[in-house]
Amino acid sequence: MSVLLDVRNIHTFIGQFHILEGVSLQVNEGEIVALLGRNGAGKTTTLKTILGLTPPRSGQVIFAGREVQGRRPFEIASLGIGYVPEHRAIFRDLSVHENLKIAERRKGDLDRKADFIFGLFPDLKRLIHLPGTHLSGGQQQMLAVARALVPDNRLLLIDEPSEGLAPVIIEALMEAIRKLSATTTVVLVEQNFLVASHLAQRFVIIEEGRSVLSGAMADLVRDKATIHRYLGAA
Repeated sequence: MSVLLDVRNIHTFIGQFHILEGVSLQVNEGEIVALLGRNGAGKTTTLKTILGLTPPRSGQVIFAGREVQGRRPFEIASLGIGYVPEHRAIFRDLSVHENLKIAERRKGDLDRKADFIFGLFPDLKRLIHLPGTHLSGGQQQMLAVARALVPDNRLLLIDEPSEGLAPVIIEALMEAIRKLSATTTVVLVEQNFLVASHLAQRFVIIEEGRSVLSGAMADLVRDKATIHRYLGAA
């Protein structure tokens, strides 16, 4: 498998605060990789740094063979990176269709992707004319993921997709992410270890702004001591 994303020793500051103090990770084409760690470890900042929303002060972010650190976020996104932020950030006063339509990079993107998107999220087709305010939390999360699928993205950065959702909705969302990973590489931040362990092939653990461990998810699942040490889970 070829390396699609290569993050090398990034250091990121927010104001005077040194948030990332040396994060490195590699993501191969076609993988789901989970970023794991306790609250405040730097996982969300890592996603934002990849996309240029919190630019790194040092280090490299290489996507599809080209360095992207220092570019503006819309330039990085235009190379084929989609972002699903924490707390969804959909436009609540716009309809489902309008939320999807404004995600187009090229005219006709939504028409080209409609069958794929509504195949993953059939509820959205049924609710196509409803405003975001009328959607449940799970439906809003599905819309947030669907919006990132409208343009042709090779990489999807998804932040805490299961947060606040009922178990039955989490199962549906997990199944959709599994299906879309057949065509799109995924980097997933997920506090729910059970969800992450069922989705990801590999993991990277971030602690206090540093990447401290990475490997196969199947190995981590069997390593209860490491799970307890870094994640606090049993």
